[in-house]
Amino acid sequence: MAVLCAVQFTDVLGTTLVVAALPAMLADLGAPPSAATPVVTVYSVLFGALLVLGARLGDRYGAVRVLQAGLVLFGLASLAAATAPSVGVLVAARGVLGAAAALSVPPALRLLTAAAPDGEPRRRALAAWSAAGAAAGAAGLVLGGVLTDLAGWRTLFWLSVPLAVALLAAVRATAPAAPRQAAGRLDVAGAAVLAASVAAVVGGAALLEHGGHRPAGGLLVAAGAALAAALPAVERRAADPLLPPAALRHPGLRAGALASAANTAATSSAVTLATLHLQEEAGFGPTAAGLALVPFSLCVVAGAALAARVLRRTEPRTAAAAGLAVIALGDAGLLGALLSPWAVPVAAAVAGLGIGLSSVAATSLGTAVPDDLQGTAAGVVNTAAQLGTALGVAVVLLVAGAAGAAAGWLTAAAVALAVAAALLRSRGRVAADRG
Repeated sequence: MAVLCAVQFTDVLGTTLVVAALPAMLADLGAPPSAATPVVTVYSVLFGALLVLGARLGDRYGAVRVLQAGLVLFGLASLAAATAPSVGVLVAARGVLGAAAALSVPPALRLLTAAAPDGEPRRRALAAWSAAGAAAGAAGLVLGGVLTDLAGWRTLFWLSVPLAVALLAAVRATAPAAPRQAAGRLDVAGAAVLAASVAAVVGGAALLEHGGHRPAGGLLVAAGAALAAALPAVERRAADPLLPPAALRHPGLRAGALASAANTAATSSAVTLATLHLQEEAGFGPTAAGLALVPFSLCVVAGAALAARVLRRTEPRTAAAAGLAVIALGDAGLLGALLSPWAVPVAAAVAGLGIGLSSVAATSLGTAVPDDLQGTAAGVVNTAAQLGTALGVAVVLLVAGAAGAAAGWLTAAAVALAVAAALLRSRGRVAADRG
């Protein structure tokens, strides 16, 4: 479990690790400020776009084998990034790192659920997994700034090379066996359409954050939505669909994906806006702004530990809704940053407790599916989280740019409350259907 959670932490860490290091990277490589967007976003674009494909490859060729391939690719891409002579090479290496993460995370989650039987062991395993992922995003902001200040930005990637080797060796020594589906034809058309759809939405959302690129960003998001609308028709023609109809119909998977998207949309956006506020309005440096978010990461771990106990007595939908309500409270508490910057660590800690609770419940809900859908469920839940981050940050920063930081934080809180209410309503419908 520790090894698989370390894989999750390492891969999710890559989404934010370079944010604080960007000025040093661009200056060292002689790149213009416009290069910042592709350096940051290409990882998230390919990570989100290929997660479901990574899950299905794990089903077809074995979760351990695909996870090992992802770790090898991660180590090689880290080496390329560490030695990048130009910003173009760095962007390409970051893209390969995102693809490697997409190959690694779904098989790792599949192995985790295979290793932990139902009941208390499963709850503890999912709590550790969710804490690792949720904490990694905030930790990247801190580690990126501190390591860059101490040893230079290339250290971020040099350290990833031995880490990938160590994880590869640990996986080979400890990974449990996981059920594998019978061999069949991979749904290439479905994989291509889904990957293009997610990549367009994630990439377009990143462009929406920047005034000069908003028209292009809007077009990309619209194109992604159109591709997503066409996906069911493509899947109906496939002999072995990338997204099996049974998975799409499963109420638990749908609710888990919705909660996962809301978790990251409401927290990543609020934390990103808080980081920008601390640097632009309160005069904090990148490292100081990152350190102000340490309570968020610590409370994510505490919230996940709490979730393991809450889920003994409460069904996952209710626990996820409660966690989202706590996230909304933390997001609204960030309004205090307008009076004092020290409100940020306090409010972020509250939001961290909320996402710790809600992310465990969402993952538990989304992966409570039949054995043959476990791989797909892992890919869908993680893809939803990536989409939530991309769209949430884009929307909240747009609102903040137009109406101020307070409006941005209130928007994030409103998203969390709306999805919490939807989960509670759907709980009633599911109970009625069972009755």
